[in-house]
Amino acid sequence: MKVVFTEPALDDLDEIRQYLQAHYPSIATSVEKRLRIVIGRVSQWPESAPSVVERPGVHVVLLVRYPYKIFYRITDEVVEILHIHHTSRRTP
Repeated sequence: MKVVFTEPALDDLDEIRQYLQAHYPSIATSVEKRLRIVIGRVSQWPESAPSVVERPGVHVVLLVRYPYKIFYRITDEVVEILHIHHTSRRTP
């Protein structure tokens, strides 16, 4: 399934990259690689992640090794990445 990123999700990615480069440059590449792997899995099995109870139609998947959550929805054969947030932040 095709994956597209919303503008807020792209902004989230930029913030994450900038923060990691400034504070944890040694893991920035690993986090980016893990993001790609998880998004690839979501594109193959979009229904595999749990739904967000408070947001009908929205799913959330954890990065597991890193403290980030990816929020997305499935629309017309497209996985739309809505936000990517650090787990300590309030969900969108």
